[in-house]
Amino acid sequence: MNPPIKGLPRLRREAHFGRVFNCYAERPAQLNALFAQTLSRHAAAEALVCEDRRISYAELDQTAERVAAGLAHDGVRAGDRIAILCANEPEFVYALLAAFRLGAIAVPINVREAKPELAYVLNQCTARVLVFDADLADRIPSSDDVPHLALRYAVGTAAQVIAAPGRPFAHLLEAGAEAPAPAALDEEETAVILYTSGTTGHPKGAMLTHLNLIHSALHYEHCMQFGAGERALLAVPASHVTGLVAIILAMLRVGGCVLMLREFKARAFLELASRERMTFTLVVPAIYNLCLREPDFERFDLSHWRVGGFGGAPMPLGTIRALAQKLPQLIPVNAYGATETTSPTTCMPLGQQAAHLDSVGAVLPCAELRVMDDEGREVPPGATGELWIAGAMVVPGYWEDAAATQREFCGGHWKSGDIGSIDADGYVRILDRKKDLINRGGYKVYCAEVENVLSLHPAVVESALIARSDPVLGEKAQAFVLSSDPACSAEQLRAHCALHLADYKLPDFITFVDGPLPRNANGKLLKRKLRDIRAANPSAIDG
Repeated sequence: MNPPIKGLPRLRREAHFGRVFNCYAERPAQLNALFAQTLSRHAAAEALVCEDRRISYAELDQTAERVAAGLAHDGVRAGDRIAILCANEPEFVYALLAAFRLGAIAVPINVREAKPELAYVLNQCTARVLVFDADLADRIPSSDDVPHLALRYAVGTAAQVIAAPGRPFAHLLEAGAEAPAPAALDEEETAVILYTSGTTGHPKGAMLTHLNLIHSALHYEHCMQFGAGERALLAVPASHVTGLVAIILAMLRVGGCVLMLREFKARAFLELASRERMTFTLVVPAIYNLCLREPDFERFDLSHWRVGGFGGAPMPLGTIRALAQKLPQLIPVNAYGATETTSPTTCMPLGQQAAHLDSVGAVLPCAELRVMDDEGREVPPGATGELWIAGAMVVPGYWEDAAATQREFCGGHWKSGDIGSIDADGYVRILDRKKDLINRGGYKVYCAEVENVLSLHPAVVESALIARSDPVLGEKAQAFVLSSDPACSAEQLRAHCALHLADYKLPDFITFVDGPLPRNANGKLLKRKLRDIRAANPSAIDG
C-alpha cells in the first residue's frame, strides 16, 4: 500500500531491458523531445542563472545547437563518449544538451577528482571528447595516459584557455557549421554514464538511459508538484545524480530555472536563495545544518522556499526540528535513491515528513522495492532486510563491466546494500548500510539510529558511528563526534543517549574530532576513512 500522489498520470506495464515494470504511459520519446516540449512552451523563460549570466530557454537551445554543430564539425558522432569536467556553470548544460542532440553519451565527472581518478574514468569509458574547466588543466591526463581522448575543449577566461591543452570551448560556438538535426534515438539507449562514488575500489559506470532519465524527471515533477516558474538552486555538483536529475533535468522538464552555485558555501547559498527567490533545492543534510549555523540566518528572505529536499544520508532529527521552527512554510521532503536508480526510488509525500520523521518516504509510482533476507527471500511487511530496487528508473547495468552487473543485479532488481523495511502503510525506513551494521554480541546496532540520537544533543554538530573489533563481543560501537562545546564530554553524550536508546546501543567509545568528518566529492560520509584513522591510531584516548 503506497500513500497516494495527487494528479498522477496514467501508468502501464511495459517490457524494457528484459524486465517488466510500470511506466508513465504518456512521456517524451527521449531527452531531445523532452527539451523540445519545454522549449515550445517556455522559450522566453529563464532557464539558467549563474552569477551575472541569465540565459533563457531560447538562448539555451541556440547555444546547445551551436555546440552540437561544432562538435559534429570536429568529427563527433552518435555513440561517442563526451566527458564533462565542469563546475556548476552553463557550459555544463550546453555540453550535456549537445551530447543528447548528437546521440552521443555524456560522462559528467566531478571537478574534485584527482588526475589518476580522471585517467581511470576516461579510459574505462574510452571517452573521445573532454570539455573541462581551464583552471583544472594541471589535472588533465596526458595523451599517453588517455590515448582515446582525441578532442579537448577548455572553458574559462582567455588567459586560462591559452594555457590549457586543447581548443577553447568558444571554438565550438564559432565553428559556423550547420547544426545537425536532433538524433533519432531509442529510449533504451544510454544517454549518460555516471560513475559511482567509489568509496571502495574503482568506481563503476552506471548506464543511465533516456528511459531512466525521463522517468526520474517525471517522478520529480509529479511527486514534488513542480510547475513553470520553479526556481531550483544547484548546490551539489552538476556531475552528481542529484544535481543532474533532481535539479537540472527536473527543471528542464517543467520550464523552471536552475540557479547555479559554482561551489557550496553556506553564506553564498543563502544569499543566492534569497536574491533569486529559490523555491526548491535538494541537498545532503550537512548543507542544511551548515546554513542553520550562520549567525544571521534569520535576516535572509527565504519566504519563497517551498520544498526542501534532502537525501544521501540521514537527516538529523535536530535539524528537521530547527527547520520547522525557523522556516514554517518549508515542506521538508526526504528522497532516497542512488546513481543506479537515476536518483529517486522513494519520496516523502508532501506534508507528511513531520508524521514520519524516521522514514525516507513512499515508493515512487514507477519503482518497485522488495526487502530481502541474506538468502534472497522476501521478508514480511515491517521486517528488516536488504532493499532490492526495480523499475523504469533502474539502470540496465554498468558500462563494459559484465561481472559487476551480474554481481549487483538479480532478477531485474538492483541490490542496494542498504538495510531497511517497509511498513504496512508503505513508508520505507533505512536503518544502515549492510556493511556498516554493528553486531555487538549478537545484538544489531544500526548506526543511523544512534547518530540521530546524538544529533539531538545541542553540542553535537555531526557524528558518525563505526564498528570496532572486540575479542569478547565481536564488535563494539565507536563514535566520532564534532562538538561545538569544548566542555562536552563522552559521559554527557552517553547519558544523553541512554535517555533514548537501549543500553547495548550506547557508543562504547567516543572520540572528539577537531574538524568536519571526512566526506567524498559528493558530500557522502566516508566511514572507510574513519576506520583507517582508528586502525592507524588504535591507542588513541577516547572521550
